[in-house]
Amino acid sequence: MPSLKDIKRRITTVRKTQQITRAMRMVAGAKLRRAQQAVEAARPYADAMRATLLEVARAEKDVEHPLLVTHPQTRAVEVVVVTSDRGLCGAFNANVMKFAQGVIAARTGVSLTITTAGRKANEFFRRRFHDSMGADYPQQSWVRYEQAAEIGKRLAERYATSEVDEVVLVYNEFVSAISQKPREVRLLPFTVAGETEGEAPLPYEIEPSPQKLLEVLVPKAVETEIYRALLENQVGEHAARMTAMEAATSNTEELISSLTLKYNRARQAAITKELVEIVSGAEAL
Repeated sequence: MPSLKDIKRRITTVRKTQQITRAMRMVAGAKLRRAQQAVEAARPYADAMRATLLEVARAEKDVEHPLLVTHPQTRAVEVVVVTSDRGLCGAFNANVMKFAQGVIAARTGVSLTITTAGRKANEFFRRRFHDSMGADYPQQSWVRYEQAAEIGKRLAERYATSEVDEVVLVYNEFVSAISQKPREVRLLPFTVAGETEGEAPLPYEIEPSPQKLLEVLVPKAVETEIYRALLENQVGEHAARMTAMEAATSNTEELISSLTLKYNRARQAAITKELVEIVSGAEAL
């Protein structure tokens, strides 16, 4: 049975841990609000970018772009997995990495390249797919568009030169503060959602030319999709960490209550034992 000193030392340790988890929860909550505002602002921009590409595609059906053309055969696939750099956020990273493993397993018979954005994904896949590892992009303290542009430029060049025939983006989509859903997006060839056959072209002309417009819009749309994924991952990480630290704080409170009860019982037993020894000694005299 542990002594009173041991129980008291453990209570002190748990209280210090509680202070850390409570502080981390508050920090994650503050960052969550800022990150949520950023992703809510990025979503309409990404949707508007796709809508603009759809209008251009409807207006000029004969115009093509290398990033819009589907390769005849899929021989090489690159999977981009987005996670966080740090842990202490529950199953946030484990869920997306498990989902990414399923995406990889579904693509058999092809040359596979795994690009990671986040230290957790890099460590996980480097142990399991060392020979298939591509570039690694550690997460910054705060997501910047320049990082998304760097990733998008590399992927676009590899697809345009037929080094890869398909690029898949895997990340956690933010649903709510307690829910993040792993998502798979085919990044390249870039497809315009909502495209339909048989629609009449729009009644306007594009200047200087649809080809020039696509040369600007399509790479920008790819970068925007990556930027959105990084933002979704960022806000999901803060939400998961806030939830995990809140649960940890609640557990420390229960543990402190249990240890305090155990301490009081041990203290009461020690006092009772001393009284019994005193009474027994007095009777013996």
